[in-house]
Amino acid sequence: KLKQLVKLNTNEHPFGPSPRALAAIQAAVNDDLRLYPDPSAEQLRQALAKRFNTTIDHIFVGNGSDEVLALAFQSLLRHADPVWFPDITYSFYPVYCGLYGVAYRTIPLNGEFRIAVEDYLPQAGQQAGGIIFANPNAPTGIALSLADVERIIAGNPHCVVLVDEAYVDFGGDSAVRLVDRYPNLLVVHTFSKSRSLAGLRVGYAIGQPELIEALDRVKNSFNSYPLDRLALAGAVASVEDEDWFTANCQQVIDIRTRLVGQLQQLGFDILPSSANFIFARHPARGGAELAQALRARAII
Repeated sequence: KLKQLVKLNTNEHPFGPSPRALAAIQAAVNDDLRLYPDPSAEQLRQALAKRFNTTIDHIFVGNGSDEVLALAFQSLLRHADPVWFPDITYSFYPVYCGLYGVAYRTIPLNGEFRIAVEDYLPQAGQQAGGIIFANPNAPTGIALSLADVERIIAGNPHCVVLVDEAYVDFGGDSAVRLVDRYPNLLVVHTFSKSRSLAGLRVGYAIGQPELIEALDRVKNSFNSYPLDRLALAGAVASVEDEDWFTANCQQVIDIRTRLVGQLQQLGFDILPSSANFIFARHPARGGAELAQALRARAII
């Protein structure tokens, strides 16, 4: 616990959520809180389906994208042998594998810290039982092009390919437009980053109905009400406030551009980022030294 802490390590949005989302949450604070929320989250799924020009049968929602990912490992990847994902990526992937007893194989990034598409295609008698990767990747911030993402999906029609797009709104190209063409594709998004609603815990997945139904079956087996009434109200209003969303994402992109330029003037090497963070390295100062010096200044 540090006083006046500047907490950067969880990539929370620096600015608050949509005023319409806040107003909707406040309006939902009423006597209806004595009632369970809608277990199917139909209004939120309708709003998301409208935004992505699809149907609610293609939408699954959960208590943050971490829960959506966990349910995907349980329902879609648990019997994969093995699941492939990058060696440098979101640290929860191997945790979920350990929790659910899923065999996995880590694929090294190339010398430029990028995902090499060829490494995820069947080769020499080896093929993935399932594939998951973040795009843009974390912590590198580097995004694959949509064409490269499609090569991985099309090259593995025998298994589920899960694309974790927690940071896609800051400069990546979403694979959602590929869902109608590939029944093995599941795309996962979150309200925690680009929509400034990490405190509400709302995440969702987009895929063809067979994958969504599998997620629903597992979810309903132990928790039929993952999203509360306040989270549902705020999330719906956030989706409907497209102007605020677009402007807020652009504000982060502009700040990222300025920060990159300033750090480069200080001698840092920086990977090209399509996220709301950057991956930087100084030729004369190690990461541990920098982290310790920042923490001494109440910056994590």
